[in-house]
Amino acid sequence: MSTAKKGDKVKVHYTGKLTDGTVFDSSLEREPIEFELGAGQMIAGFDKAVDGMAIGDKKTTDIPSAEAYGDKRDDMMVPVPNDKVPAEIKPEVGMQLSMQQPDGQALPVLVAEVNDDHIVLDANHPLAGKDLSFEIELVEIN
Repeated sequence: MSTAKKGDKVKVHYTGKLTDGTVFDSSLEREPIEFELGAGQMIAGFDKAVDGMAIGDKKTTDIPSAEAYGDKRDDMMVPVPNDKVPAEIKPEVGMQLSMQQPDGQALPVLVAEVNDDHIVLDANHPLAGKDLSFEIELVEIN
Protein backbone atom coordinates (compact mmCIF):
# COMPACT_ATOMS: atom_id res chain seq x y z
CA MET A 1 0.00 0.00 0.00
CA SER A 2 1.42 3.39 -0.96
CA THR A 3 1.99 6.13 1.56
CA ALA A 4 1.78 9.90 1.15
CA LYS A 5 5.05 11.60 0.28
CA LYS A 6 6.25 15.06 -0.69
CA GLY A 7 4.76 16.14 -4.02
CA ASP A 8 1.61 14.00 -3.70
CA LYS A 9 -1.78 15.67 -3.85
CA VAL A 10 -3.70 14.36 -0.86
CA LYS A 11 -7.16 14.73 0.63
CA VAL A 12 -7.65 14.58 4.38
CA HIS A 13 -10.40 15.02 6.90
CA TYR A 14 -9.30 16.78 10.06
CA THR A 15 -10.45 18.27 13.32
CA GLY A 16 -8.24 20.97 14.83
CA LYS A 17 -8.31 21.61 18.57
CA LEU A 18 -6.63 23.92 21.05
CA THR A 19 -4.83 22.33 24.01
CA ASP A 20 -7.95 22.85 26.16
CA GLY A 21 -9.97 20.68 23.72
CA THR A 22 -11.82 23.56 22.03
CA VAL A 23 -12.44 22.73 18.34
CA PHE A 24 -11.40 25.66 16.12
CA ASP A 25 -11.96 23.98 12.73
CA SER A 26 -13.11 20.70 11.23
CA SER A 27 -13.69 19.31 7.74
CA LEU A 28 -16.02 16.54 8.91
CA GLU A 29 -19.20 18.36 7.82
CA ARG A 30 -17.78 19.32 4.42
CA GLU A 31 -15.46 17.98 1.72
CA PRO A 32 -11.99 16.86 2.81
CA ILE A 33 -9.23 19.41 2.28
CA GLU A 34 -6.94 18.83 -0.71
CA PHE A 35 -3.34 20.03 -0.84
CA GLU A 36 0.09 19.14 -2.20
CA LEU A 37 2.21 17.58 0.50
CA GLY A 38 5.38 19.58 1.17
CA ALA A 39 4.38 22.54 -1.00
CA GLY A 40 3.90 24.93 1.91
CA GLN A 41 0.12 25.09 1.51
CA MET A 42 -0.44 23.83 5.05
CA ILE A 43 1.26 24.60 8.35
CA ALA A 44 4.57 22.72 8.66
CA GLY A 45 3.47 20.42 11.48
CA PHE A 46 0.37 19.33 9.56
CA ASP A 47 2.43 18.51 6.45
CA LYS A 48 4.86 16.54 8.61
CA ALA A 49 2.00 14.59 10.23
CA VAL A 50 0.46 13.53 6.90
CA ASP A 51 3.81 12.49 5.37
CA GLY A 52 4.01 8.68 5.49
CA MET A 53 0.31 8.06 6.13
CA ALA A 54 -1.58 5.49 4.03
CA ILE A 55 -5.16 5.84 2.78
CA GLY A 56 -7.52 5.11 5.67
CA ASP A 57 -4.89 5.88 8.34
CA LYS A 58 -6.06 8.02 11.24
CA LYS A 59 -3.84 9.78 13.74
CA THR A 60 -3.86 12.50 16.35
CA THR A 61 -0.87 14.80 16.31
CA ASP A 62 0.19 17.66 18.58
CA ILE A 63 1.76 20.60 16.78
CA PRO A 64 3.74 23.21 18.74
CA SER A 65 3.08 26.85 17.81
CA ALA A 66 6.47 27.08 16.07
CA GLU A 67 5.29 24.46 13.52
CA ALA A 68 1.79 25.93 13.32
CA TYR A 69 1.19 29.68 13.04
CA GLY A 70 4.34 30.74 14.90
CA ASP A 71 4.69 32.74 18.07
CA LYS A 72 2.79 35.97 18.63
CA ARG A 73 4.99 38.77 17.31
CA ASP A 74 5.21 42.18 18.96
CA ASP A 75 5.89 43.79 15.57
CA MET A 76 2.39 42.68 14.51
CA MET A 77 0.85 44.85 17.27
CA VAL A 78 0.12 48.11 15.44
CA PRO A 79 -0.69 51.34 17.32
CA VAL A 80 -3.05 53.61 15.38
CA PRO A 81 -3.75 57.22 16.46
CA ASN A 82 -7.45 57.80 17.08
CA ASP A 83 -7.52 60.53 14.42
CA LYS A 84 -6.56 57.85 11.82
CA VAL A 85 -9.49 55.59 12.79
CA PRO A 86 -12.50 56.17 10.49
CA ALA A 87 -15.19 58.16 12.32
CA GLU A 88 -17.86 55.52 11.71
CA ILE A 89 -15.83 52.92 13.63
CA LYS A 90 -16.24 52.88 17.40
CA PRO A 91 -13.43 50.48 18.39
CA GLU A 92 -13.88 48.06 21.27
CA VAL A 93 -11.42 45.44 22.52
CA GLY A 94 -12.05 42.17 20.66
CA MET A 95 -13.63 43.86 17.62
CA GLN A 96 -12.48 42.48 14.27
CA LEU A 97 -11.47 45.00 11.64
CA SER A 98 -9.69 44.87 8.31
CA MET A 99 -6.59 46.82 7.29
CA GLN A 100 -5.45 47.29 3.73
CA GLN A 101 -1.89 46.17 3.08
CA PRO A 102 0.39 48.11 0.68
CA ASP A 103 -0.35 45.52 -2.03
CA GLY A 104 -4.10 46.23 -1.64
CA GLN A 105 -4.87 42.91 0.06
CA ALA A 106 -7.11 43.00 3.13
CA LEU A 107 -5.57 41.90 6.44
CA PRO A 108 -7.91 40.90 9.28
CA VAL A 109 -6.93 42.49 12.61
CA LEU A 110 -8.28 42.44 16.15
CA VAL A 111 -8.60 45.49 18.39
CA ALA A 112 -6.29 44.63 21.31
CA GLU A 113 -6.37 47.95 23.20
CA VAL A 114 -8.39 51.15 23.20
CA ASN A 115 -6.74 54.20 24.78
CA ASP A 116 -7.54 57.92 24.95
CA ASP A 117 -5.19 58.80 22.09
CA HIS A 118 -4.77 55.53 20.12
CA ILE A 119 -5.89 51.97 19.59
CA VAL A 120 -3.66 48.89 19.19
CA LEU A 121 -4.47 46.45 16.39
CA ASP A 122 -3.26 42.86 16.59
CA ALA A 123 -2.35 41.61 13.09
CA ASN A 124 -1.08 38.22 14.31
CA HIS A 125 -2.89 35.14 13.02
CA PRO A 126 -5.63 34.29 15.57
CA LEU A 127 -3.88 30.97 16.31
CA ALA A 128 -0.36 32.47 16.64
CA GLY A 129 1.32 31.43 19.87
CA LYS A 130 -1.00 28.46 20.37
CA ASP A 131 -0.07 24.79 20.40
CA LEU A 132 -2.57 22.79 18.34
CA SER A 133 -3.82 19.22 18.12
CA PHE A 134 -5.22 17.65 14.95
CA GLU A 135 -7.13 14.44 14.37
CA ILE A 136 -6.28 13.53 10.77
CA GLU A 137 -7.64 10.88 8.39
CA LEU A 138 -5.99 10.41 4.99
CA VAL A 139 -8.75 9.71 2.47
CA GLU A 140 -7.01 10.01 -0.92
CA ILE A 141 -3.58 10.19 -2.59
CA ASN A 142 -3.33 11.39 -6.21
